[in-house]
Amino acid sequence: MARDYYAVLGVSRTASDEEIQQAYRKLARRHHPDINKDPRAEERFKEVNEAYSVLADPDTRARYDRFGPDFRKIPEYAEYGEGADERVAATGRGAGGWTTPGGGGVRFGQGPRGAYQDVDFEDLFGDLFGAAGRGGARRTVPGADQEAELELTVEEAYRGGRRAVGLAGPEGRRDYQVTVPQGVTDGQRIRLAGEGGRGSRDAPAGDLYLRVRIKPHDRYRLEGRDIHVRLPVTPWEAALGATVPLPTPGGSAKVTVPPGSSSGRRLRLRGEGMPNPRGTDGDLYAELRVMVPPRPTDRERALFEELAAASDFDPRRPR
Repeated sequence: MARDYYAVLGVSRTASDEEIQQAYRKLARRHHPDINKDPRAEERFKEVNEAYSVLADPDTRARYDRFGPDFRKIPEYAEYGEGADERVAATGRGAGGWTTPGGGGVRFGQGPRGAYQDVDFEDLFGDLFGAAGRGGARRTVPGADQEAELELTVEEAYRGGRRAVGLAGPEGRRDYQVTVPQGVTDGQRIRLAGEGGRGSRDAPAGDLYLRVRIKPHDRYRLEGRDIHVRLPVTPWEAALGATVPLPTPGGSAKVTVPPGSSSGRRLRLRGEGMPNPRGTDGDLYAELRVMVPPRPTDRERALFEELAAASDFDPRRPR
């Protein structure tokens, strides 16, 4: 069953051109196959583009409003009434001859004089992200904004800098040199002005937004700009206190473990989290993990046994 194009975009039949364009941009970003990994997203994306290609063009929208989902099957000269042959001859349009978007020349139906007529379907389906079509457009349509994901490691996000990015889009692969801001966070967007969908005629192109996704790390865990890391220490370092090295995304740091520390204790390193060029840097939290030798030597075992005999410490005793 044919879909209602207005329902596809979620707008009313009296929606303005601007409302239709806003609805399209929102849905196109949500369902773009490069962003949405749902298997049904691509089909939904195509449906949204088809609806927009019809409703964005005033003439095509008028035909759709008049004839409904079968508007493509209605000869255009049927709208003219008497004198249709002359008007069709003047415009070069006939009843049939709709082609596929690729211009494959698929034809059906006949023109008023019995001759097949070819009409480029690109009059209806323009650029995938916004053009209203070459021949059928009566107005300019700005290009739609596009969005893609940019995966970074914690270290890359911490340092920032230049990054080569290759994206596969409707017009083929495009390569960029992107400046990643130092301390970029998960979900933050990087804007590439004018690199989105093309506009029709001389309308400006949309923007391309790269949404940052920071990959999971086996050592670091991020909470906003704060970095959490586990710090393994020996029983004697935890009991006696020590200064130990700690790897961070910005390099190695030194951490002072207070005497009498136990597993789970958090040590805060102020300002050592993700950098913030526009404000306060995040903090780094080192969580202690007391580790024992997995295979103690005879000497180590003897010392542990001596400690056990000499100490009355019971961690399970209420304090």
